[in-house]
Amino acid sequence: MFASAVLTALVFAVSQVSAHGGVLSYQINGQHYQGFVPYNTPAGQTSIQREWDSYNPITTPTDASLACNTNGASLGSAQQSATVPAGSKVTAYWNQWEHAIGPVMVYMANCNGACTTATPSSLNWFKIEESGLLSGSLANGQWAQGQLIADNSSWTTTIPASLKAGEYLLRHELLAIHTSNQPQFYPECAQLKVTGSGSAQPSGSYLVKFPGAYKMSDPGVGIDVYSQPNVYTYQIPGPAVWQG
Repeated sequence: MFASAVLTALVFAVSQVSAHGGVLSYQINGQHYQGFVPYNTPAGQTSIQREWDSYNPITTPTDASLACNTNGASLGSAQQSATVPAGSKVTAYWNQWEHAIGPVMVYMANCNGACTTATPSSLNWFKIEESGLLSGSLANGQWAQGQLIADNSSWTTTIPASLKAGEYLLRHELLAIHTSNQPQFYPECAQLKVTGSGSAQPSGSYLVKFPGAYKMSDPGVGIDVYSQPNVYTYQIPGPAVWQG
């Protein structure tokens, strides 16, 4: 009986990790960067990724950890940053992702100095890419997260070519909306040192805080896709994409 209970618990734990998840590694200019390993102590880990502690989602847009997940902390002296020329492509590799309904969003934030000492919730974030409902209806259509699954659970984005050089946090976010009226946010952050001769910086309505950028009342956040079988459009939450 005891062995059976243990086996059941293990199967449940594996299914939870499989169903949820986060970014495990990055590919930048042909170089591979290992991500932070959740559920393990930060001691002894070095990564360009900020600490994140669980595969579980954040389920409220006002959560204090929405910027870079729980707990989003710097690894201190062990924290690394990837040097990235503006205009480069960055590929984030997730675990074996299973949620096919929902948008993919990518943000950046200028740390205005060293990112290692920056607090993610205090930064001004701007969106550099978004992709939502690609075709079909809300409940049965093709979504960006379905495309991510088809691409070996990966997403490739381009750092704006005109972006001013400096230290930035890069934030990938999946918003899973397969559960009626219960959003699931999966944000992950990595540190970059952007190089190049660009001078462009976003301002005004392009800049948002996390938390603060989303509300449950936003059409794309507190949504029941199954109650709208004949709707073929989706409003991605957050600011407009800054093209540079």
